[in-house]
Amino acid sequence: MSFEIDEFFKPLKLKSQLAAWKYEDAKLYLQAVEAFAQTTHQCVYIIDYYKQGFLYVSDNPLFLCGETARDVRKSGYEFYTRHVPPDELAMLLEINEAGFGFYYNIPVHDRLNYSISYDFHLIQADKKLVLINHKLTPLVLDEEHNIWLALCVVTHSSNNTAGNIIITKKGENKRFEYDRILKEWVTQKKIKFSPKEKEVLALSAQGHTMDEIANELRLSADTVKFHKKNIFKKLQVKNMVEALSFATNYNLFE
Repeated sequence: MSFEIDEFFKPLKLKSQLAAWKYEDAKLYLQAVEAFAQTTHQCVYIIDYYKQGFLYVSDNPLFLCGETARDVRKSGYEFYTRHVPPDELAMLLEINEAGFGFYYNIPVHDRLNYSISYDFHLIQADKKLVLINHKLTPLVLDEEHNIWLALCVVTHSSNNTAGNIIITKKGENKRFEYDRILKEWVTQKKIKFSPKEKEVLALSAQGHTMDEIANELRLSADTVKFHKKNIFKKLQVKNMVEALSFATNYNLFE
């Protein structure tokens, strides 16, 4: 497809350029995100919507596709033209438009409390496709409550196909799923776990084995297996690795 970088930024309602001193203040956010990436080894980057590029890119091979973090930061959204399949570039533009359409209907005092999550493929240096999940949250708004900076965390997707476009709100037990056929957001109840299922998930996330979880919760191994099966059924996944990835991507630990 014919692709212009400006298309990503058409849905925004930015009025003017930011003053240089604001970027001096933004260094605090950059330092905090960089420390987070170094501590957790997470793949993260910061989008700068005013400069239409990346303010920060962590040095993580999952996102870089064989390039350096510095090169990805310099190339900005052109990175996607090199490493995203053409049909999924069209999907990313659709997600962008639908996401900002949703965003501008959120009350201004609430706009930092929403996150959007979606899956797409990256073409790696060896030409293999890797399905990744992007979870994007507004980090800093401008004076008119538009998104200036946004934080994006990149992980392996727990799904099998691209798409899976979900918006969640911090602290709320519901989510909004984008229907690409109907071209609208559909409200869904957030997946809920029983107290024991939450404990099994939490202990699994800490790396405990089945027997260790059983001992910790004073349950039999069969009961732990029962809770795990219920978790897998609710999330429609096959194993605990996929379950933990899904739960993390969609804020199900809250």
